[in-house]
Amino acid sequence: MQQMRKTRTKEKGESMTEIGRICIKIAGRDAGKKCVIIDKTEKGFVIIAGETRKRKCNIKHLEPTNKKIDIKKGATKEEVKEALKKIGITLKETKPKTKKEKPTKKKKIKKKTEQKK
Repeated sequence: MQQMRKTRTKEKGESMTEIGRICIKIAGRDAGKKCVIIDKTEKGFVIIAGETRKRKCNIKHLEPTNKKIDIKKGATKEEVKEALKKIGITLKETKPKTKKEKPTKKKKIKKKTEQKK
């Protein structure tokens, strides 16, 4: 009998999930927005930043493009934004919400009525 060779095969999509790969989010509230992979975490998950929130994301929720930028592992959102500007991709500006004062409720004080004689 012939011995079977064990070869190391790349998992599906592993080569397309490298750091610096530009992707489009296809699921969730950030669907349709551009993002960049900035770190790999556990199997099947990456950290993304860009038009989306900087967060952990399942690779099944990303559509990788053929473009890649040079960024370091764990880059900040500002570094990603600058790197994307260099290749001609502009991101939409999002304004953070301002905190408003919450209205406070005034407690109603129950008045003691005089007892009837």
